[in-house]
Amino acid sequence: MELCLEYGCTSVNKFGEELCGDNVVSMVDGDYTTLVLADGLGSGVKANILSTLTSKILCTMAANGIDIDECVETLIQTLPVCHVRGVAYSTFSLIRANNEGRGFLYEFDNPQAIYYHKGKCTDFQREKLEICGKTVYKSELNLEENDVIMVMSDGTVHAGIGQILNFGWERKQIMEHLDRNLKPTMSARAMACVLTAACNDLYLDKPGDDTTVAAVKIRPRLNVSIMVGPPVDKEKDNFYVERFMEGADKTIVCGGTSSQIVARYLNKPLRTSFDFPDKDVPPIGFIEGVDLTTEGVLTLRRLLDLSEKYLSLNDLTPKTFTKQDGASLLANILFEEATHIKFFVGQSVNVAHQGLPIDITMKMKLVEKLAENMRSMGKIVTLNYD
Repeated sequence: MELCLEYGCTSVNKFGEELCGDNVVSMVDGDYTTLVLADGLGSGVKANILSTLTSKILCTMAANGIDIDECVETLIQTLPVCHVRGVAYSTFSLIRANNEGRGFLYEFDNPQAIYYHKGKCTDFQREKLEICGKTVYKSELNLEENDVIMVMSDGTVHAGIGQILNFGWERKQIMEHLDRNLKPTMSARAMACVLTAACNDLYLDKPGDDTTVAAVKIRPRLNVSIMVGPPVDKEKDNFYVERFMEGADKTIVCGGTSSQIVARYLNKPLRTSFDFPDKDVPPIGFIEGVDLTTEGVLTLRRLLDLSEKYLSLNDLTPKTFTKQDGASLLANILFEEATHIKFFVGQSVNVAHQGLPIDITMKMKLVEKLAENMRSMGKIVTLNYD
């Protein structure tokens, strides 16, 4: 089974601050994923600049195979010095691994990373290094299917200090909370959200510190094909559907005409549900051999709204979708389950849309924006036009 890495992060700003003092940067080059979570000294603008510089410099250097000693030395020489404390200071956690789960984790002054393995939270074995007078910890990575690395800023362990908890949220308690609430089927972003949301609750929605969690997960590749609209040339219908079905682990059809074309090709009846789980989203349909059949433009519009919310770092609503309307079912497959997504976009003009404020250009823009958002989630997205 082919494996791949996915990543996600969520974050809350210190109460009263517009900018977050933490920053996460990730890069994918070929088989390798590099992710850095940096936490700048203090909060606000200065911390934001420190963490942004740290994460971008470190991620770029590490992704280009530069030795960690050189990376840290460059950081120390590059970061501006704080006049009050006399130090140039930003902590960091750096993950670099390939799609087989081999790689390394380096940590400097951030809370120790949590290793989610076989449904339980545990620790990585760490080697202590001295680099330019700084203590940096290194862990070799040898990840297995559905393993997750969770790195975090110190806002997590400070959560609740002086409010609900006297001494903050201890690491052991964090791991126990995650053991109870994480599920192996969750995406990396959903897992990060579980921890950030719990910290925000302990802060009573007024975080005393910037709090950021990033997760990297190794998981089986899942190819999803989604068909939106019929092709311009009716003679190509069968050829179009063959390409759409080929190599897909899950198939989705959006739009009435597309559904009829696929049903005809499969020689199966197209049935429509009469349930309206959400009055603003048209009901779904059913074709044997297709995983999900939905209405077109209205459902995709709602899906776009859901994707914007899902991508928002500060949105702490659960990332798993339990509602049964077409847009929520689509979101669960595309945002939570899929790793590789192929859009098959038919450019035929829909007669049913004549006289309505829906045209082919609008549909294209909708699909392109969706594709852009899903790439921002770390998905590999390809667009095919017919």
